[in-house]
Amino acid sequence: MDKDRSKIYIFNSYSNKLEEFKPIDKNTVKMYLCGPTVYGLAHIGHAKSSITFDILNRYFKYLGYNVKFIRNYTDVGHLEHDADDTEDKIQKQAIKEHIEPMEIAQKYMNSYREDMAILNILPPNIEPQATSYINEQIENVKTILNKGFGYEINGSIYFDVKKYNEKFQKYGILSGRKIEDMMPETRELDNQNEKKNNIDFALWKKADSKHIMQWNSPWGYGYPGWHTECVVLSTKYLGELFDIHGGGYDLKFPHHEAELAQSNVIHNTNLANYWVHTNLVNIDGKKMSKSANNYITLKDLFFNTNNIFNKTFSPMDLRFLMLQTHYRSTLTITKDSLEAAHKGYIKLINALKDIKNIEYKTEYTGSNNDINNIIEDNINDIFNELNNDINTPKVISNIFNLTKIINDIRNNNLAINNINKDTFLKMKDSFINVVENILALQEPKINKNIVNILLELYKNAKQKKDYIEVDFIRNKLYSIGIKFCDSKNNINFEYI
Repeated sequence: MDKDRSKIYIFNSYSNKLEEFKPIDKNTVKMYLCGPTVYGLAHIGHAKSSITFDILNRYFKYLGYNVKFIRNYTDVGHLEHDADDTEDKIQKQAIKEHIEPMEIAQKYMNSYREDMAILNILPPNIEPQATSYINEQIENVKTILNKGFGYEINGSIYFDVKKYNEKFQKYGILSGRKIEDMMPETRELDNQNEKKNNIDFALWKKADSKHIMQWNSPWGYGYPGWHTECVVLSTKYLGELFDIHGGGYDLKFPHHEAELAQSNVIHNTNLANYWVHTNLVNIDGKKMSKSANNYITLKDLFFNTNNIFNKTFSPMDLRFLMLQTHYRSTLTITKDSLEAAHKGYIKLINALKDIKNIEYKTEYTGSNNDINNIIEDNINDIFNELNNDINTPKVISNIFNLTKIINDIRNNNLAINNINKDTFLKMKDSFINVVENILALQEPKINKNIVNILLELYKNAKQKKDYIEVDFIRNKLYSIGIKFCDSKNNINFEYI
């Protein structure tokens, strides 16, 4: 596989079209992902954007790029319903659990990292927290004020969206909204009459005496608005203009529009050259929410008999399911789709196990050129689809075509010497790299030494015709997701 970097295309929300990816530095990709607000357990929706950007991260590394990947944690300033007069989510949860706000943030950051690890998501290079950069956020707010695009009212600082748009004509470019349409649609809320326009957003909020998380500033004690942090955290580590800014579709407005606006004012840049957004996740056809009673955390899905699907599914089942839908498409998750994903994942992972063990120890007969062409075409298609906006559903489709060939070799339906040795080794290398290192699907975690011991006991029981013992071993293995496969010349195992 020729790792041609010039053929990568990414859909850019800023231009609303597919664009060839051209990094600012030819050998480095700088990427920022808006991370979670850490006031509760991660849910299924969090997994989609994390998996998408993990694939991007892994693929760029596979192509030889140095990737500098930043994902933040919002631990202050994210207000309920994204409205400027409502309560900070971290503080609200802290009061509910009767612990300090920073304990809440640490507790759920730790939990989030655990969930990402079992989904086999690579950790970012840096994971900055908003509260660690309060001074830098204050400096950004001062810059916006000095340039005339912010205003102070009663100790709170707001960004003047209307004035910004008069100069830059960009507010709404990511979400496809027009400022004229947004202003009358923005709902009236108590205390928002202090703003010039309802569409203006808070850069800094005055804290009342009951607000636990507050810092001194030129405007009195307060705390930064949610939209203030990401411009500071991303540019501190990636520069005033970097390659990719990512997040969920729901962050386009208002969060990313607000980031883009601040960056234009402060740095005279669009912050990132490519704005990449993942679409939403539905549960049984409905938007996931606590009010709809279809909200499910990752820990519930993986470890508890949850009340949505009434059974657990593995992290790899979920990862595989999410890869079967393009990241820009809405994904509907059902019990049936998860069960089907488990079957597909197991089929793929058994082929991965098999091809690792297949060695080319014969001479090529040259008797079947068609199979060589089929293999070469599928390998080329796999990487073409990775280059085509990370089209994982089509990647998986081509991987399954190779899976059929691997199964035929294992089952002696295809002689390995019908395949050119170089073609076979290319298939083996590509299959392992794509499945393990790019799609990052892992084999189930089992102790293979114990399985091999049981395999010997199974063989002995069969030789002695002790079928009670044979059935006992089979049933025990089946209960942990393994079955033995008998053939004329060998007994092996596969995942189920």
